[in-house]
Amino acid sequence: MDGIIIINKEKEYTSNDIVQIVKHTLKEKVGHTGTLDPNATGVLPILVGKGTKISKYLVNHDKIYEAKLQLGIKTDTADGEGIVIQSETINKDILSEEKINKSLKTFIGKQTQIPPMYSAIKINGKKLYDYARKGEQIEISARNIEIYNIELKNIDIKNNQVDIKVECSKGTYIRTLCEDIAKKLGTIGYMKELNRIQVGEFNINESIKIQELKNNKNNMEFLKEKIISIEKVLENKEKIQISKRQLNIFLNGVKINSNYRDGIYRIYDEEEKFIGTGIIQNNKLKRDVIL
Repeated sequence: MDGIIIINKEKEYTSNDIVQIVKHTLKEKVGHTGTLDPNATGVLPILVGKGTKISKYLVNHDKIYEAKLQLGIKTDTADGEGIVIQSETINKDILSEEKINKSLKTFIGKQTQIPPMYSAIKINGKKLYDYARKGEQIEISARNIEIYNIELKNIDIKNNQVDIKVECSKGTYIRTLCEDIAKKLGTIGYMKELNRIQVGEFNINESIKIQELKNNKNNMEFLKEKIISIEKVLENKEKIQISKRQLNIFLNGVKINSNYRDGIYRIYDEEEKFIGTGIIQNNKLKRDVIL
């Protein structure tokens, strides 16, 4: 079994938990294209078998999240797992649909964002949350991100909560965004809940929960349906068919002439068998990932 399976991660699991369970269940080599916070839920693409070879093609995906912003309370981790470090009474006027929508629109576009201290980003070989847990202060550089769209989904006036849907680039921290939105509204806040509903082309509608995978570990028909083939994952790459003679030297690492533009391509032999991927640079095609 080679390809990608989309897991709908639940709160009680870490991303590594999911990797280990899938590995044990399918008895295959397994990897992932990026983690999801332990208290977050949703789409976690898992690479299976030879699918691990194409991880480099899948790390820069845009994301879509659904988040619940709790206003009037600030935590040290910027999410519900942290300790409350500040609270204040909310002026209900800030919970008007007009005011919230106006504030959300100001976050759309390219911008810089400072990642939260409680994150897995490494500085000097050490993860930021390790510094945070020891109370150590360290300078964090701002990162370039882009918010493509923010949609207001619901306002819970009684509980001072706002539900939003965010479409954003890789590297965007929704925890930081929630704190920034609260600040824009004139108060404090934290990310109470987070559900990732899409990573690149991988949508939550394609996903399964981990128990469903366990229950069907011997059901080959189910697994074939749920594991997306490597060829399918790369279908957005243009196709190149090469002759038997070209294939032999291509597989041996020899560059072959090509009139295609520079880029990554799906490679097929004369019989339309999918071979893997190749890269064209300066009119030369060379092997990249061979399956």
